[in-house]
Amino acid sequence: MQEQQTRATTYTTLAAGPDFRHEVEIKRSRFITVLRRAETEDTARDLVSGLRREFHDARHHCSAFVIGPDRDIQRSNDDGEPSGTAGTPMLEAILKRETGLEVTDLSDISAVVVRYFGGILLGAGGLVRAYSESVSVALERAPMVRRRRLRICAASVPHAAAGRLENDLRAAGFVMAETSYGTRETTLRLAIPDDAAELRAAAERILAFTAGTVELVPGGTEWIDVPLP
Repeated sequence: MQEQQTRATTYTTLAAGPDFRHEVEIKRSRFITVLRRAETEDTARDLVSGLRREFHDARHHCSAFVIGPDRDIQRSNDDGEPSGTAGTPMLEAILKRETGLEVTDLSDISAVVVRYFGGILLGAGGLVRAYSESVSVALERAPMVRRRRLRICAASVPHAAAGRLENDLRAAGFVMAETSYGTRETTLRLAIPDDAAELRAAAERILAFTAGTVELVPGGTEWIDVPLP
């Protein structure tokens, strides 16, 4: 059911690893931005809770997060700053961040900006700029990856033909997944973009490589991280 509901087959997110941090000072106020890869709301909210404990003496812990391949979960919180001056511009910084040529597809990201007030009032406009730029700069410097939904497909061939077919597939640019060995056959698995045209082209290539004797059998899908181009 989830596969049917999800339209996107690719999006950009933080590389797996520890939280990313970046700090700026604006008119004596400290703005500490922390980014976390978050695929659930619980993970996103845990970041806020943890930073409240770590920076317990800070005045504000403003937050925003975007979750899901289709970016269907979007939340923000001003945490005591004037309404609309913190959480909303933080959320907009995530949603409008370009990851390619006019592509805005960042998701599974939780952002928290911890503010230590420096004694100088920034005004509503100043706060909007400060929170927006804090997240934008952090996103620019944080390591990112492309997240792709791939369908795992199988091609079963006699053992003697498996090595040659695998070499042909790799040379053609296919991503190989796990290989399994049966009594009479070797089953090669390929990770193919979950798109009807891509799957059809892959099936035709398999038939061409094997003189029409081997068919590609589609299986389930997996989300995997791939480097950004």
